[in-house]
Amino acid sequence: MTTPHDSLSPADRTEADEAAIRGQLDKVIDGLRAGDLEALRPLYATDVVSFDVEPPLQHVGTAAKLENWAKVFQLLDNVTYEIRDPAFTIGGDVAFGHAFARLGGTLKNGTAMSGMWVRVTFGLRKVDGTWLIAHDQVSVPLDVASGRGVVDLEP
Repeated sequence: MTTPHDSLSPADRTEADEAAIRGQLDKVIDGLRAGDLEALRPLYATDVVSFDVEPPLQHVGTAAKLENWAKVFQLLDNVTYEIRDPAFTIGGDVAFGHAFARLGGTLKNGTAMSGMWVRVTFGLRKVDGTWLIAHDQVSVPLDVASGRGVVDLEP
């Protein structure tokens, strides 16, 4: 089956795919700010593998990924989330990208938390014409001498 996307030049197709991926990430931001787990669910592949900053080493499947986001909503009111400097490489029905992200908000006790910047890597897969997050990895730089994460850096 031919779609309008198929008739685009390779450069225009890449541009359209990148716009669609950025749109998906905008939906992640909107879902987090709204505290809406169900808005996040369709953005992830059912077999998503997430290497998040919290244990365990990996979270497999949409339910595990959403459980991690649910913990954020239990901790924070008025969630803020931003993604800075996203960059993508796109080939056919797969793409990868990286960005900086910051999660913040207001703690349940009323204390404002500006959050910390983390590094995020995304692996995406186009399924039935929609880009889904199939993998994400969130990390902070490590001070090797102390064994502690460095959480006060900014992009």
